[in-house]
Amino acid sequence: MSNGVDYFVKQVFFMSFHSTRLPNGLTIIGEPNASARSVAIGFFVRTGSRDETLLESGVSHFLEHMMFKGTPRRTALDVNLDFDRIGADYNAGTSEENTVYYAAVLPEYLPKAVDILADILRPSLRLEDFTTEKNVILEEIGMYDDQPEWVAWDHTRRIYYGDHPLGNSVLGTNESIKALSRDQMQAYFDRRYAANNIVLSTAGNFEWERLVGLITETCSGWNTATVDRQNRTEWKGVGGMHVLTREKVQQEHVMFLCGGPPADSKLRYAADTLALAVGDDSGSRLYWGLVDPGLADSANCSYSENDANGCVYVSYSCEPEQTEENLEVVRKIQSDVQRDSITEKELKLAKSKIASRVVRGSERPMGRMRAIAVAWSYTGEYRDVDSEMNNYDAVTLADVRAYLDQYPINRSTAVAFGPAKSLDGVTGKTV
Repeated sequence: MSNGVDYFVKQVFFMSFHSTRLPNGLTIIGEPNASARSVAIGFFVRTGSRDETLLESGVSHFLEHMMFKGTPRRTALDVNLDFDRIGADYNAGTSEENTVYYAAVLPEYLPKAVDILADILRPSLRLEDFTTEKNVILEEIGMYDDQPEWVAWDHTRRIYYGDHPLGNSVLGTNESIKALSRDQMQAYFDRRYAANNIVLSTAGNFEWERLVGLITETCSGWNTATVDRQNRTEWKGVGGMHVLTREKVQQEHVMFLCGGPPADSKLRYAADTLALAVGDDSGSRLYWGLVDPGLADSANCSYSENDANGCVYVSYSCEPEQTEENLEVVRKIQSDVQRDSITEKELKLAKSKIASRVVRGSERPMGRMRAIAVAWSYTGEYRDVDSEMNNYDAVTLADVRAYLDQYPINRSTAVAFGPAKSLDGVTGKTV
């Protein structure tokens, strides 16, 4: 393309993949599919709770809310009405590493969707709106504090990551939100919402050249800044058993976190495959060891990928009196898998389930829009559906062994949250 824009295109069967970068650094990627009946578009901002300072805790999520509170061109009501007028399925979300703003619409409404999304990403951040929305955030923190599974997970991440920023809470705390000022939020926005820290992803029924024209028209004026991410070293966890006591919780929630490969590692496929074999919600070792015999209400093992980091977590919830016995069951499963790996039969079953997951997730433009954005953001690569399935299909028992040798599944940080006052010889800390 002209005007100094970098350009790349890859043809994939009946679909194609395109990428381009505007002079201000904004990256645009897209996977057109003429057979689709809709189009999904999302702005992926490479920022989240891990990019906050202690005094800014919770600002990424708070800022996500503020994006919908009005711009120089639209009031908050206008934003909602304009999305509704085009029948958009729209929302936003904040995680430890990304804040995403997205919409799915009929193809003829793509220009309007681009206009609305691009507009809200340059918000007014009015003090009156900030003050009002602060109360909404505090209410949300209170609401989540009444959900034991979420509280257990939040505490577990904080303990596992110690002083690493990946342990930062996405919501922040009552204290940090109350102390946060509108000027602090503006400074964070200026620092993190630069064009060169954003990827615009689109999938479905759209014309690439027209999309680039729309984004160029609406986003070329966005600023460029020096954007970095602190502490990108791999983290292995603090280890040990930690008991957090909250007597009003009815069940015990126990989580084990251990190190895993980062998002750009080829071992991520072996980690994801092993996690499914160990802790899928049916036909896995945790299912047969805990759920099927009625020892636990739920049990799970999942792989979570992050920038320069990764982790695998095992969790279960059960009646308090069953906690000790279940703890031993999980530890035995972890030790057995670490020593002997999984079987060829388990590997084949896990691959079959993953193939189904990948294919089903790709059948809607929203799924593809997210998938290509995540892959591109973390690796700078495009992975079509067949390539992703082939990567999983290529996983061997030797790959699983290599993963286990580098990231032992039985070297974990264990956290119990619930009514237990002591567990495994550890006295609980009231939270």
